[in-house]
Amino acid sequence: MMETSEKLLVIDGNSILNRAFYGTSGQNLTAADGTPTNALFGFLNILFKELEEVKPQHLAVAFDLKAPTFRHLKFDQYKAQRKGMPPELAVQMPMMKEILDAMRITRLEVEGFEADDIIGAVTRLAEEAGHDAIILTGDKDAFQLVTEKTTVRLPKTSMGKTTLDIYDVGAVHERYGVAPAQMLDIKGLMGDSSDNIPGVAGVGEKTAMELIQKYTNLEGLYAHLDEITKPALKLKLETSKEMAFLSRELATICREVPGIVDLEGYLIEDYDRTKLYEIFMKLGFKSMINRLKLTAQGENIGAPGGILEISVDEKAFHPHIVKIHELNELAGVCAAIKTAGQVSLFASVNRDVYGTRLDGLGLHCGGDAWQIECNELMFPESGVFDALRDVMTDASIAKYGFEMKQFCVWLQDRGAELQGLAGDMLVAAYVINPSLGNRGIEEIAEAFTGIVAARIGQSDADKAAVVSVTIESLHARVRENGQDALYFDVELPLVGVLASMEHEGFTVDRDQLVEYGRVLGERIGLLEIAIYEHAGRTFNINSPKQMGVVLFEELGLPPVKKTKTGYSTDADVLDQLSGDHLIVNLILEYRQLAKLKSTYADGLLAAINPSDGRIHSNFNQTATSTGRLSSTEPNLQNIPVRHELGREIRKVFVAGAPDRLLVDADYSQIELRVLAHVAQDETMIHAFNNGEDIHTTTATQIFNVPASEVTNLMRSRAKTVNFSIVYGISDFSLSRDLGITRREAKLYIEEYLALYTGVRDYMKASVVEAKRTGYIETLMKRRRYIPELHASNFNMRSFGERVAMNAPIQGTAADIMKVAMVRVYAELKAQGFKAKLILQVHDEILVEAPKDEAEAVAKIVDACMEGAAQLCVPLRAEAKWGYSWYETK
Repeated sequence: MMETSEKLLVIDGNSILNRAFYGTSGQNLTAADGTPTNALFGFLNILFKELEEVKPQHLAVAFDLKAPTFRHLKFDQYKAQRKGMPPELAVQMPMMKEILDAMRITRLEVEGFEADDIIGAVTRLAEEAGHDAIILTGDKDAFQLVTEKTTVRLPKTSMGKTTLDIYDVGAVHERYGVAPAQMLDIKGLMGDSSDNIPGVAGVGEKTAMELIQKYTNLEGLYAHLDEITKPALKLKLETSKEMAFLSRELATICREVPGIVDLEGYLIEDYDRTKLYEIFMKLGFKSMINRLKLTAQGENIGAPGGILEISVDEKAFHPHIVKIHELNELAGVCAAIKTAGQVSLFASVNRDVYGTRLDGLGLHCGGDAWQIECNELMFPESGVFDALRDVMTDASIAKYGFEMKQFCVWLQDRGAELQGLAGDMLVAAYVINPSLGNRGIEEIAEAFTGIVAARIGQSDADKAAVVSVTIESLHARVRENGQDALYFDVELPLVGVLASMEHEGFTVDRDQLVEYGRVLGERIGLLEIAIYEHAGRTFNINSPKQMGVVLFEELGLPPVKKTKTGYSTDADVLDQLSGDHLIVNLILEYRQLAKLKSTYADGLLAAINPSDGRIHSNFNQTATSTGRLSSTEPNLQNIPVRHELGREIRKVFVAGAPDRLLVDADYSQIELRVLAHVAQDETMIHAFNNGEDIHTTTATQIFNVPASEVTNLMRSRAKTVNFSIVYGISDFSLSRDLGITRREAKLYIEEYLALYTGVRDYMKASVVEAKRTGYIETLMKRRRYIPELHASNFNMRSFGERVAMNAPIQGTAADIMKVAMVRVYAELKAQGFKAKLILQVHDEILVEAPKDEAEAVAKIVDACMEGAAQLCVPLRAEAKWGYSWYETK
């Protein structure tokens, strides 16, 4: 018999995963192969927080199954209006279950019953055993289960932060004025639109609560129906009596579920740590690996298909290390490096808004290793720089390292440029398999050698030795894969290019940014006043719950959809209501401007380096599965362009001096041009080679009209369809983007493929080939492995097929942009221009140049971009210049 002090935590899996998905939707979390992971990451964060706070001895997670339940047999319209999961969430459901299985957490699913019923049965068993039961759910239906031994924890997730409301018997009564069991009677009256439970038409929550508070339950209410003094209410109750009792029955959680008969197997166990490590590695959940102290436990977790396995003596990872204590000792180190003609290094570089700082440096060559610890009192980094400058700028000495870009930035910040970069372990691993991008040196070494990360030394010198031991084998695999040009001619030179961009930074007019923030704040204040006037009172505009009450109860707008926690007021809902009441448009604008102010006006202000007035963003070379660059701290690749005030933010990004200009060039429809070439689609090739507008061409097919009759709306929709194909968007997502039915969206895609038959055949062939090889390749041999193609789950398999079709296009476009960047950077240096490449955003390159160089630089940029690849259709780029980024557009 278990002790009565024990706790059982039971989690509503569908509810919490759904909440995690929408609560982190703005974070755009994906695995390296492009699989969405935001719901998984959010769920795990909630789970770990609950385990820490609740400290249960028993744990289970309940899930719904697709099969109809007993409620559908009683009422065929039960949940009939429910839309299916978004594909981006559905693809994460089987992975969530795989994670729970690896964590050895009991997973409960019973056909014909909902997760609520399973939870009800489990908590009944816990109460009978004298245990405390805690329910974690986002569904208020669980309130009916609350007793002296059972509580409900209701999470609220917003902007990645989760808070909890805890409901015991007292809290339920305080909130609704009734006992938990009476919640069923309230539901019988008010219904539940999210589950399509009708209730009594015209009776809302407030009225239902008042009636049950007075008459205890439905039976008491209908026994005293003559006491109802409002004729309209009495009539509603009379005519809907049968439906009220049926609604209560539908809302009642069944606590007798087949197979849920005891609590055996719910004890918390240790995880299958090896399996969990492999899953988290694949998903890129490094923080979770560190949090749980997971390792591969000696097993090789190399890239898919046995990409690489290096035979290495573990002792080679632990060289004899000489610690350098005085600056004059570095002269002997430099002499040894010059004699060897090469050196492997690992630098611990920290950066903040003020610049870069070298905390430590490990060097390794010829079997010798040196550890340098920087200390401003005894061993200043300026002294280290002076001592190593000649070696680091000597192109005849080959340098190998790990994530060398940061060290390159540190050198450039002090007036030197690294020469002779011959290899970067992180970049090589990323080229071999992008799912290993942005991993630590220990993880990558473990993935390719089998040496457990925990057994690799932690000093910079130890890590420099790891580079020496593994880099040539990585290079051998690059060559074996036919990726020589991609790695040696593009990705390695790009390290220096990105370092230069980070060093140069982008000047921001602080005064103009402050004024921009002031204007936004003033406009936001006026919008608040206008919103309150239309609402008839003040309320928290940032609270979906309060806004739902104002819009749908007080102003009487038609509820578009309801969530488990109340009315939905997301962007889709407000867009649909925008013509119904002026307040809706005001709220939409308020949200847009509030985000602009917090993210850009305030956020960018904090990112300006006070010493030079420039923002030095961090450009991530190994973060995406497609090969695209990303930008962080701050993200300059996400500057808004759709809202007029959003576009205004570009005015604050300016040339660094009055006698300088910004030269801006972007590719015209590069993904579609790549698609034409890769698919060898004759219609598309003809359109591009004859200067036709590709979106108009597509519109003529989709809408069956001649080009002369294509309207702006038709062209706009055709444009969305064109890029939907490139990015693998499903008919579900396309329908949402265009505000049309899923059937219409499917028809648009079918018409598109009927016009571009080469694209249609390419898409089919690319899936077949990817299933055969396990990966796709770009024109430059960049690989992306797609294990989802062989998944048993339909949603995961469909996701893999979409990746197989669109990843070669996106990846090739990314490769072309990188080639263009390398060429622009090299050409500007070769011709002695003072102009500097400072930013790359998607298909756009920005260069800062003296005024007298601007025109010549523009020609160089155009030529380098248009000559970056030889396709069967022309690449087109057009450079423009101006003092601000806004002017160049």
